[in-house]
Amino acid sequence: MGDVVIREMELSDIDDVMEVEKNSFVTPWPRNIMMQELNDNMYAHYFVLLVDDQVAGYAGMWHVIDDAQITTIAITPAYRGKKLGETLFLYVMKQAIGMGAKRLSLEVRVSNIAAQRMYRKFGLVPGGIRKHYYTDNQEDAIVMWVNLS
Repeated sequence: MGDVVIREMELSDIDDVMEVEKNSFVTPWPRNIMMQELNDNMYAHYFVLLVDDQVAGYAGMWHVIDDAQITTIAITPAYRGKKLGETLFLYVMKQAIGMGAKRLSLEVRVSNIAAQRMYRKFGLVPGGIRKHYYTDNQEDAIVMWVNLS
């Protein structure tokens, strides 16, 4: 694998990010929502993971006062299994800590055991269930969280 760089997402990354989104999720975020997050949401922070200057993944987080919420994270299928998701997740956690967040949370599909396993490596624990959270198939989400302080 080549050089790995993580940096803040820029508007010029949108096409590549939308390609990762489309290849990663049954119901990808619409382009206009991603643009709105980057342009209009003062609480949103988005990052891209590049391998040899190509977008291989991205993550988003909202930071409000003491709380950080992972809104999305994805690695394109060709780069999965190389610990890039862990690298990106750790980077976002460190960003949250640097911004003063005391807690970090996210939702994950009940069926996404691989992601749950990864989040547990970083200390996240289940805190509840959001019934019928995912609109594509009404699957429940597990809310996972960790104290950062």
